[in-house]
Amino acid sequence: MQKNSINQNISDEFKSVTEINSANEFSLINNLKFLLVGVFFGIIFVKAEIISWFRIQEMFRFNSFHMYGVIGTAVIVGVISVLIIKRFKIKTLSGEEIKIEPKTFNKGQIYGGLLFGFGWALTGACPGPLFAQIGSGFTVVIVTFLSAVLGTWMYGYLKDKLPH
Repeated sequence: MQKNSINQNISDEFKSVTEINSANEFSLINNLKFLLVGVFFGIIFVKAEIISWFRIQEMFRFNSFHMYGVIGTAVIVGVISVLIIKRFKIKTLSGEEIKIEPKTFNKGQIYGGLLFGFGWALTGACPGPLFAQIGSGFTVVIVTFLSAVLGTWMYGYLKDKLPH
């Protein structure tokens, strides 16, 4: 009986290792898909000039409609997408229901939005295109990227101490 128990334990261990290896392969393939989509979007950002410091400054000076058109289009696509998801009860690829919880307003969103906007105007970069800017050779943006990471970490660390 003890020999059967040992064989069963070895068999179970082998199955666990096999499942872990196949899960790692699956996540590697999925992550490769995300990398390719990210590179594709980065190319679109560069070609559409939405990573251009000059275009961003034009927007904040109200000298051009270019960036407002891009942002407005994104908002419209987002609204239509959410309406479609709700109307047709679309599920994730894994079959889970997509739930969009109602949002509550708090004054911290005003402060955060102002801080975000000032940072965007000063650096000419928002978090979305940072990687595209770095990939395009604007290495000075690495300072902005590291600042964004540090700011995110600090917010997480201080979140409970901040006013609600």
